[in-house]
Amino acid sequence: MKSEVIGLRDVWVYHDGLPVLEDVTISIRSHDFLGIIGPNGGGKTTLLKVMLGLITPERGEVKVLGGDPEGNRRHIGYVPQHSPFDHDFPISVMDVVLTGRAGQRLFGRYSDQDRKLAHDTLKMVDMLPFAKRQIGKLSGGERQRVFIARALVTEPEVLLLDEPTAGIDAHIQTEFYEILKKLKEKMAIVMVSHDLTAISIYVDKIACLNRRLFYHNSKELTSDDLEAAYQCPVEFIAHGLPHRVLKEH
Repeated sequence: MKSEVIGLRDVWVYHDGLPVLEDVTISIRSHDFLGIIGPNGGGKTTLLKVMLGLITPERGEVKVLGGDPEGNRRHIGYVPQHSPFDHDFPISVMDVVLTGRAGQRLFGRYSDQDRKLAHDTLKMVDMLPFAKRQIGKLSGGERQRVFIARALVTEPEVLLLDEPTAGIDAHIQTEFYEILKKLKEKMAIVMVSHDLTAISIYVDKIACLNRRLFYHNSKELTSDDLEAAYQCPVEFIAHGLPHRVLKEH
């Protein structure tokens, strides 16, 4: 049986006295590929930050690799929705990836092992030929691969992705998801996305979040689940095939 890597039990998070997450319970296991969908403002990014230990819930329990999320954060790779940087800053792709090793070092320069890991992760995401290229000269899809490499260079057991394909062309997205399929063999992946086609095709399990989490440890989500989450009529979600989810309303 696959071991649990992240577990939330009865988690509540408030902002300005209003609930952002309500009674959220979920178990994510090694090699799971979980897609999280839901309306804007439904708490998806907040949920990822709870898993990272960046937000402490007012109620409930959060376990990461059996321990405290903040203490085990180094075992989680995280690609935020927006990775701001100065496009004109003269930093190479290799140096961007190496910054992911900064938290693993107490002092001094990057070691040969750090550089080997950066080399290997760039190769994994098909960006090694761009290692010396300035990061600001890359396309959006290429930069996103570099940011994934930066998350992977920490050798995580879990990879969290917040809208990783926003602003990326469709044909680049396909290549991107194929990379994630390979990565799932090495780690658990949790991906927040509005890309329902990709969620339907590539992930193993789907959760729907709008403050409350609708989750059945599978790809199965009922129309009642989706209507409750999106607060409007729903047709159905695809199981292996892309279909429109929300009715016109």
